[in-house]
Amino acid sequence: MITRRDFLRSAALLATSALVPWGLFPRKVAAATASGSAFINGTTLRHAGQDASLAILDPLLIPKYEDPLVVPPVMPPHASGPLLGTRYAIAAAQIQQQVLPTGMPTTTVWGYGDATGPLPGQPGSNYNWPAYTVEVRTNERVFVAWINALIDARGNYLPHLLPVDQTLHWANPPGPRDMMGTDPTPYTGPVPIVTHVHGAHVPAISDGYPEAWYLPKARNIPPGYFRRGTHYGSVASVPEGTALFFYPNDQRASTLWFHDHTLGITRLNVYAGLAGFWLIRDAVEDSLNLPGPAPMLGEPAGTKHYEIGMAIQDRTFYEDGSLFYPETRAFFDEYPGPYFPETPVPPIWNPEFFGNTMVVNGKTWPKLEVEPRKYRFRLLNGCDSRFLVLKLVTDPLAPRPATPALPFAMIGSEGGLLPAPVVTDQLLIAPAERPDVIVDFSQFSPGDEVYLINEGPDDPFGGLPVEEFADPETTGQVMKFVVTPLSAPDTSEIPDSLPVIDPLGPEVRTRDLTLNEEMYMAPDFGELPIAALLGTAEDGPLTWSAPITENPQVGDTEIWRLINLTADAHPIHLHLVMFQVLDRIPMDTDGYRDAQLAWLEGGKVGPQPDPDDYLTGAPIPPSPEEAGLKDTVIALPGQMTRIIAKFDLAGLYVWHCHILSHEDNEMMRPYEVLPA
Repeated sequence: MITRRDFLRSAALLATSALVPWGLFPRKVAAATASGSAFINGTTLRHAGQDASLAILDPLLIPKYEDPLVVPPVMPPHASGPLLGTRYAIAAAQIQQQVLPTGMPTTTVWGYGDATGPLPGQPGSNYNWPAYTVEVRTNERVFVAWINALIDARGNYLPHLLPVDQTLHWANPPGPRDMMGTDPTPYTGPVPIVTHVHGAHVPAISDGYPEAWYLPKARNIPPGYFRRGTHYGSVASVPEGTALFFYPNDQRASTLWFHDHTLGITRLNVYAGLAGFWLIRDAVEDSLNLPGPAPMLGEPAGTKHYEIGMAIQDRTFYEDGSLFYPETRAFFDEYPGPYFPETPVPPIWNPEFFGNTMVVNGKTWPKLEVEPRKYRFRLLNGCDSRFLVLKLVTDPLAPRPATPALPFAMIGSEGGLLPAPVVTDQLLIAPAERPDVIVDFSQFSPGDEVYLINEGPDDPFGGLPVEEFADPETTGQVMKFVVTPLSAPDTSEIPDSLPVIDPLGPEVRTRDLTLNEEMYMAPDFGELPIAALLGTAEDGPLTWSAPITENPQVGDTEIWRLINLTADAHPIHLHLVMFQVLDRIPMDTDGYRDAQLAWLEGGKVGPQPDPDDYLTGAPIPPSPEEAGLKDTVIALPGQMTRIIAKFDLAGLYVWHCHILSHEDNEMMRPYEVLPA
């Protein structure tokens, strides 16, 4: 038997009653989801391979620009006060949503919602994909009770909507917990979740560590199942199926987002719908006279919004409207097996996934009415693997590369406002990146149409220029803007200047870190990627369970040199910190990889290969769009990417590739900030 190498190894602040009226919440959600149980079971059986009667929906049969864009409203807090802070109770539940255009089947998805408001399926319910937006101010103390309400009408757990590969290193509630499983069939047990506010400067206990997951409070959890991950934490005692997290929001105004982060199934839980915006505002941003308003609590019906969050994701559907996600590795490269345990090839996991349909705020190819004035769009690439290259054009089918009709004025990135606005004809957005842009439609007249298109590839991204564009009839189109008459004068502005960002430094340490791909030579088929890994120059590729190698002390500023030894680009995300991009340096990465491998296989005898000896060109400064604070950086192939960060909170965090299919299969590493 061939086994997969290292990663086969086993490797009270507030009173609970003050936070949320827990009461009978799980039972109430169960009753609200009763009508969907048969449909859910049918979907689960099909994904388990027991019913192949339904075909994948042809994206060309989905009408475009039929339904309006959903502008996510604001998530209502449960309570607030100067002593206890602002408190939310947010549950993850199963819902039916009109994702495809009206008149086509609805889709079963998972959505976050206010646990104290109307329940899923009831009038006024705010459960949605994407979630309603959490709006906070800088230094606002926020507590969120995150509730796993993935249960059915009888109080039994709901299985996953999508096929779960148990042979990955994952949460694995049946045990061994937070380890690889040995069953190659899809997992059908209770679903673990844990929520991460992406970009938040937050104590480790509230960061959403991948092993801090928990199951729902269901009556039929199988005996012997672990109900919580090895690193489960809560800032106060809470009922089963819940974690209470604290967010100090002690950072500048910025566009954050929250999403599931469970070990080994993040890609599936996010694909099912568990994501939403988290916006931090401050007085500096307020003073800039940017386009607005954004949605607000208690606003009158029909309020016009000139600041809008847009979560762009790709999906594929079955003909009945249900979500499709591959149930076999053969979907990726037609490799027919044998799979694990006969070979190290995971039977279900795909190295990357690209949907055939574009979805914005939970709607396929929506439209938005805009006035001839300025709008502020907070964009999020929430895709599994897809890099986006966005343009605004008047002809969505124009030959690629298309001529832009409008520029984007980019004013911010993940860490808030840039040091200066950047005017650009196109936006390159990696998974998890979040450009904050202003678009001025004032040159257009009522009735004109402008299209947001995507010129990124339908395959792994290797850098610009793109060699092969997305299908212009499907994934090459994103949404449409229809110009309507101006309702009032536009007095908003694109700032001439923005707050200065001081450079970080000096550094106390430089770390050389590697991005790697693990391959398997399949007899009579060829070389197959079976995992993606992070590592170090000293130790080579490392698995999730390997000893921690990144351990700065509180107060340390470090430079991390990311050496991409793979053929594709990777969006690298660090939890806890906002960093600055220093530069990218061309490098003979093949030569370095070969030298490093020889040194490692030779028992580390002789001098360790020095990455500096393999640099082949002058440093390339970051693009103007990268001049601000970042939490995700594109590490391009054939280059060393240098970032600098200051680590100021002790605790256990992670850094990883934000291609979700990669982080779910070893391309994630824990790091620990040690007390000074």
